Order: sequence, then structure tokens, then C-alpha cells
Amino acid sequence: MKILISNDDGYQAPGIVALYEALKDVAQVEVIAPEQNNSAKSNALTLHSPLYVHRAANGFRYVNGTPADCVHIALTGLLDYRPDLVVSGINNGANMGDDTIYSGTVGAAMEGFLFGIPAIAFSQVHKDWVHLESAALKARELVLAMHHQQLITPKPWLLNVNIPNLPFAEIGKMKLCRLGKRHAAEKVIQQQSPRGETMYWIGAAGPVMDDAEGTDFHATATGHMAITPLKVDLTDHDSLGYWSQTAARLASELEKPPV
Repeated sequence: MKILISNDDGYQAPGIVALYEALKDVAQVEVIAPEQNNSAKSNALTLHSPLYVHRAANGFRYVNGTPADCVHIALTGLLDYRPDLVVSGINNGANMGDDTIYSGTVGAAMEGFLFGIPAIAFSQVHKDWVHLESAALKARELVLAMHHQQLITPKPWLLNVNIPNLPFAEIGKMKLCRLGKRHAAEKVIQQQSPRGETMYWIGAAGPVMDDAEGTDFHATATGHMAITPLKVDLTDHDSLGYWSQTAARLASELEKPPV
């Protein structure tokens, strides 16, 4: 089994080191990750400046770009083989609910999925890397179980996994979940720069709005590892009928001569 590992916290982050250490003896593992922290970069690609790849003392390769950049260039020329699995993380903090839209951790995994490769994004629920080794062992356990069940095949899938910050023995069994939902983000933070200009900082994520049973928020709050299958198709299939009728009315309106 060949695994490509990336993340959004940067190649020196404890999470990616722990994930590599957990997987290096069960597969051929390659790490290609951002040089700097790229949290909330989602699926962004760098199109207007060159990307450079360097190798760190521990053998990891790092890129002056986004998480998606790392996986993209790995799969389009940097590697001389096609990985069987793309794994991203372990992220320093949760990627649940609406967070997945912005997440660079999910973005790296999704880039692998877009290239037709099974992919997993791993995150710890709380920051500060508490019980990180337990999370890495849970990640290893899941990857091995999927390998043994012959789920790592040329047919791609994308999973988002959030692991509670608990000792290994206290992490509950995995639960398949839907994404929960947050309230809107907190108000933007304004400050004055030393030059008297107004600076704006994006506010904190909003509080949880939907943490009902069956959501990723509920599962992790009760000590379980939450697993959510994701897809890329953003089409609102439920509304296609409504918009079909609406589009017909709009077309008729647009055909009228201008007033």
C-alpha cells in the first residue's frame, strides 16, 4: 500500500509527524505538506506564482503553497507513482459541520479524491495536541481495517474523520455521521495598525447550531470517533424541480422586448 500524507498545519506540525509515525510501518508513506500553516485555505490552488519543493532533514517534502497545491503537484508529476490512498492531518482542531467547507485539511484530501484516489481527512476535536498519539493510533487502526476489508481500491471515496482528545482506551467506537451545522461566524475584529490604518481579523467560528444525535458534533461530544462521507457535487438536487419551473418563467421574461 502506498500512502501520500499532507496537511494544512505545515510539515513541522506535531499532527503530521504523529500520523507519519503511525503509518510508516504499514505502508510506503510519502509526506508532502505546506511549508507554513495554511488553515482555512480550503481547495485553493496557487496559479500566479511558482511553487518550490524542498526536503526537510526528516525526509518530509514541503511546498511554499496550499494543502491542495501539495497534493496536486504530487499527483501530477512530483511522484513517479500513483498512491493508493491520500491521508490529510492530523489537524490541530475539529473540522466538523460547516468547517469542512473552509478546511485546508479536507481540501488536501479532496484534491486526492478529485484525482480518483480514496482519501481521508483526520482531525482532533480540540487544539493543543492533547492525546495526539491516541488519535494517530486510531487513524492507523482505521486505515488498516479499510485495507483488510479491501476498501482501498481504484474507486475513490472521501471521508472526514474527527477524533476526540481522549486516551486511546476511552475513545468510543466509530460512528457514521452527517455534518452538523454552526451559527454564522462571530463579528469581524477591528484594530488600528501602528500606521493608523484599520485592520480586520476574521472572527471566530460561530457556536454549534445543530448538534443533534447523528451529527459529527454529537458523536465526538459523547466520546466517539466521527466519520462522515463527503462528496464534491454541490448541485441542489432537491431544488432542481423548482428551479426548472422558475428558469422557464425567467426565460419567458427575458424574451419580452425591452421596455
